[in-house]
Amino acid sequence: MTQPVLEAQGLVKTFGPVVGLAGVDIQLYPGEVLAVIGDNGAGKSTLIKCLSGAMVPDSGTMKIDGQVVSFSSTQGAREAGIETVYQTLAVAPALDIASNLFLARERRRKGLLGSVLRMLDTPGMKRDAKQHIDDLGISTLQNISQSVETLSGGQRQAVAVARAAAFGGKVVILDEPTAALGVRETGQVLRLIRDLRDRGLAIILISHNMPNVFEVADRIHIQRLGRGVGVITPQSHTPAQAVAIMTGAVTLQESGDVASTRE
Repeated sequence: MTQPVLEAQGLVKTFGPVVGLAGVDIQLYPGEVLAVIGDNGAGKSTLIKCLSGAMVPDSGTMKIDGQVVSFSSTQGAREAGIETVYQTLAVAPALDIASNLFLARERRRKGLLGSVLRMLDTPGMKRDAKQHIDDLGISTLQNISQSVETLSGGQRQAVAVARAAAFGGKVVILDEPTAALGVRETGQVLRLIRDLRDRGLAIILISHNMPNVFEVADRIHIQRLGRGVGVITPQSHTPAQAVAIMTGAVTLQESGDVASTRE
């Protein structure tokens, strides 16, 4: 059986009397898209923040490639190979595409120019940024020196995803990547997600858009009231059944199928 690249068991997170997570288990395998769905207040954001180091769970364990890990910051998660693209994107509109790809990872020039004068290796970063974009097959970003503020919503999302893919060695977490995008740009982002999966990256996709989820997800983790209530697949359930489980109208067992397992 394939070992999960990322695994969490019994994650609990409370905020005073409010329960954010009530013992959630989740497994993510190499080269798959795992969608996380749930109504507002289901615990999706809390789960993602715990996995990405933005929050520290009160209890529970997390493993990467079978090794127990704990993150006190997002930097720790990044160093372990987990990159997150939040819905707010966190791009710098005034900077160009290359600068955004290396945001907070800027490289200095070699020798005294870098160590003493602290000059950035701008040509090298532009060259590598172009290579990253080309490797991902993102045809909508032609000019690596173009300012991000001149890009469309879909292109900005592509920049943020490309940054995560370039530095996320194991896992990329995408929070509502197609929100507020048009049909054409949504298609481009979904195609990019499939390309990343085909390159062996493990992807967690948080989305309210059921057609998008069922188009690209290999498995679907359903959250309800802070708990993981089941894992389904696009083959085992319909979008309507997924919504019914998500809202509590039926249980996973009542939906007529059992959660799929991956061998």
